[in-house]
Amino acid sequence: YYTSIPGSCNFETQDQEWTTVCGLTQDTTDDFDWNISNSAVTGQTNPHTDHTPGKGQSFLYVNSSAQKEGDRARITTTKFFPASLGVCRVRFWFCMFASRQTGVLKVYTVEEHRMDILMWSSSRNEENKW
Repeated sequence: YYTSIPGSCNFETQDQEWTTVCGLTQDTTDDFDWNISNSAVTGQTNPHTDHTPGKGQSFLYVNSSAQKEGDRARITTTKFFPASLGVCRVRFWFCMFASRQTGVLKVYTVEEHRMDILMWSSSRNEENKW
């Protein structure tokens, strides 16, 4: 559900569609999709809850094990964020577990002429924690 912070979502959407509740949309031109779960793909080392144990359980994940190099899974916000005066903060928690197919997690902003600007990326295989 939303909080007062634009784009904020904890993915505890019960039976509701998380993309609608969280103001996100799956990119129809990418190669595979993000999913919501409270435990990622069976048989892999994974977080069993989100980063706030006791408060929430759900998170978004992608399973890269069945993908080929160069495949992309992309979600975008459905609403514009308010303009800022040189300061914009994006906060999120992530976990990447080691796999030969683990790619790069990237965060972009899309400027007014629809150009993607890379703001942050990580290709490190993190420990099994948020």
